[in-house]
Amino acid sequence: MQLNALNNLAGSINTTEPMPLLFLGHGSPMNAIEENEFVTGWREAGKTIPRPNAILCISAHWETSGTFVTAMERPRTIHDFGGFPQKLFDVQYPAPGSPELAFNVKKIITQSEVGLDQKWGLDHGCWSVVKHLYPAADVPVIQMSLDYALTPQAHYDLAKELSVLRKKGVLIVGSGNLVHNLGRVAWDKLNEVGFAFDWATEANEKMKKFILNGDHQQLIDYKSLGKAFDLAIPTPEHYLPLLYVLALKEKHETVSIFNDKTVAGSLTMTSVKIGHSS
Repeated sequence: MQLNALNNLAGSINTTEPMPLLFLGHGSPMNAIEENEFVTGWREAGKTIPRPNAILCISAHWETSGTFVTAMERPRTIHDFGGFPQKLFDVQYPAPGSPELAFNVKKIITQSEVGLDQKWGLDHGCWSVVKHLYPAADVPVIQMSLDYALTPQAHYDLAKELSVLRKKGVLIVGSGNLVHNLGRVAWDKLNEVGFAFDWATEANEKMKKFILNGDHQQLIDYKSLGKAFDLAIPTPEHYLPLLYVLALKEKHETVSIFNDKTVAGSLTMTSVKIGHSS
């Protein structure tokens, strides 16, 4: 599938208004097949977005040494989890890839060498949410990996180089969770949406305040924000996709929060939309 809007990125005239940006708190893989308020929230957000030419997803579930983008024509659906019903493993999301978009991402990023990956595909951090935005799987999707050697500031700076894609009809989606501590999950509260440990609430409320106020530096420097943040972000991979989305916000764009609920005490589904609505 050719993406004419992406040709000659450096010299071409902007073809669209900047596409909105999404950070989606993805939670359990079961959200791929369940009907619940979070799935509804994703679908409703999707309805406000112009149909994209392609999607670039930064998922918590693809960490690498170096930065890579998927560059195959037909990315496979990766079931990178265990212990779930067979019905979930049976799900396929056969969206096309876009070698053209992958090559353009490689060209526009100068802060890191970007590799073109032919093996990965779409992991559940990507397809479990994107399938609710575009259930027909008819929008090309590529993923960009998280280089585990980069600092939060370096991730944020790298993300800024993707800004040109927004005006080429590319929807950039970060998929993770603001608060994500599986070691502190209250397994006896799995079905009590809204139950939250005090530290999870504290961190989530502060994160939302920084997001809405545009105070990105505090969010980049999250390791200095105290015990609640240490518990909320014991490892960075579910948090870093947020920084990719925030880095791409333009000065006067609106920011909205949705799906702002906690699951099992230590996982927030809080999601963010930046930019105009259709």
